[in-house]
Amino acid sequence: MNLTEAVLLGIVQGLTEFLPVSSSGHLVLSQNLLGLTEPLLVFDISVHVGTLFAVVIYFFKDIVAILRALVKWIRVLPDTKAASDLLANDREVRIAMLIIAGSVPTALLGLVFKEIAETLFSSVTIVGVTLMLTGAVLWGTRRFGAGGHGIRRCTIGNSIVIGVVQGLAIIPGISRSGATIAAGLYLGLDRTTAARFSFLLSIPAVAGAGLLGAGDLMGPTELSFNIIAAGTLASCLVGYASLTLLVWMVGRGRLHFFAPYCIVLGLIALVVSL
Repeated sequence: MNLTEAVLLGIVQGLTEFLPVSSSGHLVLSQNLLGLTEPLLVFDISVHVGTLFAVVIYFFKDIVAILRALVKWIRVLPDTKAASDLLANDREVRIAMLIIAGSVPTALLGLVFKEIAETLFSSVTIVGVTLMLTGAVLWGTRRFGAGGHGIRRCTIGNSIVIGVVQGLAIIPGISRSGATIAAGLYLGLDRTTAARFSFLLSIPAVAGAGLLGAGDLMGPTELSFNIIAAGTLASCLVGYASLTLLVWMVGRGRLHFFAPYCIVLGLIALVVSL
């Protein structure tokens, strides 16, 4: 991989991590198109860290408010009634609890399917099928209007379901953002809440995956620091722009606009893999 290829793949990651078209699926297809037939897991982890930086920057105020509320809740834990009241009435404490609940199934599925997912990273056929599945899920969201409920009516069960969906998105071709936002809409969340919760829930998942892959980053690799840094920076900058665009589109009920692209690209991948 040269510097130009690293930047191009970083741009692909930045565009597709948040736009609901599957970043991992596009990385598989892009690497095959560039002739990089071996799964470059170190580089893949690096560009995912770049988009993690993007979402942390975008939701920085939300993250700080949630962490402060969580610390406040932990301090009053000895007082059962006070802790219960905070959980019921403090919006940020509730979000923190929902994120923790949703992160559990994501982590379990990630650990169980990690090796399987790495194998799937070399299969263009699998990517084709899962991209079409992503397209079908996105197309189904067109029926949801501006209604729905906010985070206060989101249950722990809802959060666990969304966490399971996020865990399954380890399979290349399944869009994490598309699948989790769609799951939130199907469960009755309003558009803004579904998008916001999806991206906040992604932070511990991506951070956890990065920590698990830290050994690969520290170990020997054929990629130079400049190559990894260029891809990471490109994914961060482009990721921030694509995140801004998607939040705007979801708020206007346009998530399903991405469905035809996923379906057509999936068909192309299946034809190419024959």
